[in-house]
Amino acid sequence: MRAVQARAMILAAGRGERMRPLTDTMPKPLLPAGGRPLIVRQIEALARAGFDSIAINVAWLGDQLVEALGDGGRWGVTIAWSREPEPLEVAGGIANALPLLRPGPVVVVSGDVWTRYDYRDLAGRIAAMERSSAPPRAHLVMVPNPVWHAGGDFALESGRVRLDGAARCTYGNIGVYDSALFDAVVPGAKAALLPLLRDWIGRGLVSGERYDGAWVNAGTPEDLEALDARLATTSYGDDGQDRAIDTTR
Repeated sequence: MRAVQARAMILAAGRGERMRPLTDTMPKPLLPAGGRPLIVRQIEALARAGFDSIAINVAWLGDQLVEALGDGGRWGVTIAWSREPEPLEVAGGIANALPLLRPGPVVVVSGDVWTRYDYRDLAGRIAAMERSSAPPRAHLVMVPNPVWHAGGDFALESGRVRLDGAARCTYGNIGVYDSALFDAVVPGAKAALLPLLRDWIGRGLVSGERYDGAWVNAGTPEDLEALDARLATTSYGDDGQDRAIDTTR
């Protein structure tokens, strides 16, 4: 792996079991919605926000991702690839990619999420973490609980993420993490993120925000079909905003 000192990472190594049979022959992040792969939409959003070096981890059918996206030059970014012989789960994947990441706060997003969240909003979080070694050392973008996850993940109160509380939200797979939080994870070993998050939240290390805008975790073929239909009637401008397409012409 070459050290590019990326400030952003896209998670793209998962098998996508719930998306089968589509993911039997194609990695989930390459599945198209509205004419473009989900992961390309994430790359474009990060590029608009000024993240010009991006690390991407791959495992299942990873060669297809590398071949399709290359070095990222067509989107004005540099992509560095972190290969996993088998999916290492989220924390394991991040730890394995640490040689590619700039020490300190890093934006981490999932390659199969579609959203209109503006990643430029996380630049201030990064700057604040860089100015101080005090908490928070992680920041989560939370979303309203979808029907398939009605109980939510964590409580969000006064800008801090709590393990318990009434105002529970779902983690939107968009976050900023101090890379040092993953130093204790053994590179090359599987490691889930949730136990680490619970530990960090309990220690008061995690801030959060609620995002009520457009966000879709395309987990099943039905989810993808609905998102594809939605994007078929909108265009995606350079500012990331939806614009209706006149389909009567």
